[in-house]
Amino acid sequence: MCKNRDNQNQPLSDQQLTHFVNEGYLVARELLDVDLDLQPVVAEYEAKLDTILAAWQAEGLIAESWDELSFGERITRIVSETDLDYSQPLDISLPLSNVTESTPFHTGPAIFSLLRSPRLLAAVEQFIGPEIYSNPVQHVRIKPPESALPKGFSNNSLINHTPWHQDMGVIHKEADESNILTVWLCITEATEENGCMVVVPRSHKGHLALHCPIAGNSVTIPESRITGDPLPVPMQPGDVLFMTSTTMHTSLRNVSDGIRWSFDLRYNPIGEKTGRPWFPGFVAQSVENPEAELHDADDWGEMWEETRRYLASNQTPVPTRWDANAIGCA
Repeated sequence: MCKNRDNQNQPLSDQQLTHFVNEGYLVARELLDVDLDLQPVVAEYEAKLDTILAAWQAEGLIAESWDELSFGERITRIVSETDLDYSQPLDISLPLSNVTESTPFHTGPAIFSLLRSPRLLAAVEQFIGPEIYSNPVQHVRIKPPESALPKGFSNNSLINHTPWHQDMGVIHKEADESNILTVWLCITEATEENGCMVVVPRSHKGHLALHCPIAGNSVTIPESRITGDPLPVPMQPGDVLFMTSTTMHTSLRNVSDGIRWSFDLRYNPIGEKTGRPWFPGFVAQSVENPEAELHDADDWGEMWEETRRYLASNQTPVPTRWDANAIGCA
């Protein structure tokens, strides 16, 4: 953990940073500006969903696009009335396998601005220092009520609940020595009813736990290996949850009647391994070499498009170190 530069804005107190070191997680309340950081993302995603549904309707895949409904209600209609997957067209990353030249993803200017939010980076700097790289292990998770989900989505953690894991356990082992910081934030309120995050305090002080492969290129820690007392972490829009790469965490199931919408982002010091070297990260902040910073969302999008072209014609390396037949995975 590093403190940021002298005489600079430090949004987190020494007490908060000590809590992170001791417990492996920290919730920074009201760190982000809802109007400046989050509302542009909401507007961008509403427009993106308009485009997706209009295209599906034009292709005859859906009979209507539910224009009169809210964003969350439209998401719920998609999963309850169709077999179409909205998660990948809205995600800010490519999947780990089966990438084609038409695999959709989203890299709009509002989410790019969120990745580079000065309020967020000021806090990230206090953990990893001023040379900040935006790690490409990142996702948007828009989770409808579980009661609306058909069986086909049961193993999709972008839509359904996220299984127990440590972030180090879902990336390539080349990044085991990297100081990767997980940044989790919610667009909608995250409650115990709609599926907030759950952490195990102090679990980061142990070794990387056994993860067992499950469907959909996912892995999970068997519940018998959860070391400690799980703690639900309800949050409001503007709050940010920081975790180490070895903090055990999961999400609760969404048993509400509305969506739970969140982003999980990651940052590491420039020059350290990201854990998914075939995906494109970028320099979010550099005091030593500010010219290296990426400022254009179009350039960011082109980096992902170039990656898609490459992966479409090359085998995607699924990052797993886990054996489904290992002792404890039966």
